[in-house]
Amino acid sequence: MNQRSYLDYNATAPLRAEVREAVVRALALDGNPSSVHAEGRAARAAIEEARAKVARLVGARPEDVIFTSGGTEANALALAAPSCEASWHCYLSAIEHPSVLSGGRFHPETTTVIPVTSAGVADLEVLAAKLEKHKPGGWRPIVSLMAANNETGAIQPIADAATIVHEAGGLMHSDAVQAAGRIPLDMTALGADMVTLSAHKIGGPKGAGALVLTEGGSVEPRIKGGGQERRRRAGT
Repeated sequence: MNQRSYLDYNATAPLRAEVREAVVRALALDGNPSSVHAEGRAARAAIEEARAKVARLVGARPEDVIFTSGGTEANALALAAPSCEASWHCYLSAIEHPSVLSGGRFHPETTTVIPVTSAGVADLEVLAAKLEKHKPGGWRPIVSLMAANNETGAIQPIADAATIVHEAGGLMHSDAVQAAGRIPLDMTALGADMVTLSAHKIGGPKGAGALVLTEGGSVEPRIKGGGQERRRRAGT
């Protein structure tokens, strides 16, 4: 038997037929979406239609969706400010994706790794104990916890973690790359302040991702230039 079955969807999913058709249509849009002429407006309309669909996927507002080049960049954008400001302290679970755990962005003195239990989920008792040391006027915590693990499939207790984080005055980020399209995701129900998504994990094109914020959320841009994505991520 020479027939093969592709099962490695957690690494990347095959491009869906309807997505391929949408990509071909998008490539026919010749205008710059920042331009005011008809071609530019058509390109902008296509982008905003896609933004609205991503927002519906996670129960967010379209204006809170920031398009990126993928999940890695979205994670970097979410954690950009904490990595360079002494007023932040990062808490990362031990099973996070390498784009969160590594990359040279974090300093040992301002980063704490939270262990996981025998069930493969982040130990929230340890997290709560660590966050108790944060006092008003001191370091502000940001916690990054993936929604579902790419190797074990373990679904993480994001909502419970978010409650602990917010009680400590911190921010909650969740890398939901492996959860999107597999389990229901809702920003309000999760309690996350920022959520990372990646298109190629759910049948979309490679090189496309998003960071979704809660209403009123903000990030420090890592790529600056023309002011695209509401001045949060430059690039045409």
